[in-house]
Amino acid sequence: MTPLSRLAAASAPSVAQRRAARREQKKRAQAPRAASQIKVRINPLQMLSWRAVSGMIVAGLAVVLYLFLTADAFYVSSVAIGGEKYLSREEIFRFSDVAQRHIFWIDAREVEERLEQVPNIADAAVYVGWPPDMVQIVVTEREPALIWEQGVRVWVDVNGIVMKQREDRPELLRIVAASAEEPLDVGARIPQTIVDGALQLRQRHPNIDVLTYDPLKGLGYRDGGGWTVWFGDGNEIDTKLLVYYRVVDTIKSKNIQPGDIYMNEPDRPVYTVLWGEGG
Repeated sequence: MTPLSRLAAASAPSVAQRRAARREQKKRAQAPRAASQIKVRINPLQMLSWRAVSGMIVAGLAVVLYLFLTADAFYVSSVAIGGEKYLSREEIFRFSDVAQRHIFWIDAREVEERLEQVPNIADAAVYVGWPPDMVQIVVTEREPALIWEQGVRVWVDVNGIVMKQREDRPELLRIVAASAEEPLDVGARIPQTIVDGALQLRQRHPNIDVLTYDPLKGLGYRDGGGWTVWFGDGNEIDTKLLVYYRVVDTIKSKNIQPGDIYMNEPDRPVYTVLWGEGG
């Protein structure tokens, strides 16, 4: 082999070098193809705009509001009631006027005021919540202090408010207004002095069961001696009683049978005489 041939052979790449070169060339040729096969995962929520999200929220709230306004569960068909004594629960429910109303449109204070306009109810507390007990009502009823008989029998409380008689209460003092022309309406008021005077008379004389009332003469009591004593408008009952006792002593000492004794003005008592020496 000539020197030139040996030089060419030495400079020619070996088999191993050629193979390495081919592998490198093949790797470079496959690199773009592999890169093009890489897949990128994109979150669908990232593709939604804030406007779309807001729209979905509004739509959801609208559906919820629609259900609240139309679902039967939010319309009042019954209430929880406590504190009743003479009134029935059905009556209180009717007076409250909340039947078939939507819970959103019920004003507790308005219902309380409506109930307190009922003569038998002195106080009412209303609580509005969620199903099942959406509306709860607790009432305090007025207690009768007198029975007033004027055409029909009604109850009267210590403040003079006239109520419907709910049951028989024979232990209560009864006042008969026989001369009155029209019956008393429920919700009317008896003058406070008449109520106070009648109760004071009953307190001083527990044996008194019935009093009479006349618009001009006031409160009257039929004494066991056969006469009627009139106490006027009920003021100054204690003073009138003291004077009345002295008048009775006087007429007994004179053997007089009075018809009526008038104590309207305690400093000037007057009585009529049925028989005796005269007054």
